[in-house]
Amino acid sequence: MMNKKVTQKIAFTIFKLLGVLIVGILLWILGFIIFNGIGVINWEFLSTGPKDGMTGGGIFPAIVGTLCLMLGSIVFAFPLGIMSAIYTSEYAGSGWIVRFIRVMTNNLAGIPSIVFGLFGMALFVNTMGFGDSIIAGSMTLGLLVLPIIIRTTEEAIQAIPDSFRQASLALGASKLQTIRKVVLPMAFPNIITGLILSIGRVSGETAPILFTVAAYFLPKLPTSVFDQVMALPYHLYVVATSGTDVEKSRPIAYGTALVLIAIVLIMNLLANVLRRYLSNKVKKD
Repeated sequence: MMNKKVTQKIAFTIFKLLGVLIVGILLWILGFIIFNGIGVINWEFLSTGPKDGMTGGGIFPAIVGTLCLMLGSIVFAFPLGIMSAIYTSEYAGSGWIVRFIRVMTNNLAGIPSIVFGLFGMALFVNTMGFGDSIIAGSMTLGLLVLPIIIRTTEEAIQAIPDSFRQASLALGASKLQTIRKVVLPMAFPNIITGLILSIGRVSGETAPILFTVAAYFLPKLPTSVFDQVMALPYHLYVVATSGTDVEKSRPIAYGTALVLIAIVLIMNLLANVLRRYLSNKVKKD
């Protein structure tokens, strides 16, 4: 008995140290970015476009472009992912077709993002004729995060006890009404998890937008979904590696990274607030 207690205590201590280590690494990275980037954060940096060969000015066009791509990709992927998950969880049963779909979905999640970029360029930019545009970049990023949304939605739906479905059907509701009125409202707080993960993935991707939408230097705002835009991940790469004066623009690179992290954190906080609100609403209902 004593050996088991000692082993358990050692295991818990190791897990605790690993947790502290992970949090420490995260705080170190955030502290490094904040320390090096906070000096350039001001209203001009956030509200103007780049100038002087991207060694001065701000990143406002890149902020707007990033938000457009985040919104566009979620608008494209979120409904499609939820409907796909509803089909595989509620209608398709448990045959080999469903198993094959899930295997392919998992494989799709493991494909490198640059492959999605090449596919988006071939399909949306060239074949469909969208050109380098917000819609081409958004649909490419939407395909990138689609497996995440499908899998998290499936898990959320399957976590709902069958007794709720059976009670709804017993009261005369159809299967579609049961899904719409019972299953989805109860599962939606957990479905938001997929949205949070998708936002984080989309906001930091460079390879897919490199082939489909991102502009090297375009200090103006888009006027339609068929316009090309700057984006924070690609702008950060350009400023840090291939600007006209890398040393002079390095603080701008750290400032851009800090703004990108802040946007992701804000989006995640908003999604978590929505998740908490929906969860409380479900409990009250």
